[in-house]
Amino acid sequence: MIHTLSIWLLAAGFFGAGLFNAISTPATQSDYVRWGYPRWWGRLTGALEMMCAVLIALPASRMVGLALGALIIAAAVLTVLRHRDFTHLVPLGVFVAVIALAGISF
Repeated sequence: MIHTLSIWLLAAGFFGAGLFNAISTPATQSDYVRWGYPRWWGRLTGALEMMCAVLIALPASRMVGLALGALIIAAAVLTVLRHRDFTHLVPLGVFVAVIALAGISF
C-alpha cells in the first residue's frame, strides 16, 4: 500500500512540478538565470518532469521514470546547494524520500 501510494504521489508531484516549471513564471525564469542556466531551462526541466511522471505512472516504464526522476532531483539538489539557495531543499527532500520509498520494492 505504501509503495502504491508513493508511486502515485511521485507521479503527481513530478507532473505538478513539471507544469509549474513549463509555465515558467518570471520569478521561476529568474531563479534559473541566477543559477547560471538559460531562461528557457525551466521549460526543458518541466517537460522532463512531466515525462518522468508519465513513465512512473506506467508499470512497464516505472524504473526508467524513477531513474530519470532521481537524476532530475539530484541535479536540482546540487544546484541549490552550490548556490546556497536552501529554501528549495525542503521540497527536494520530500522528493528524495518518496523516490526512496517507491524504489524500495524494486
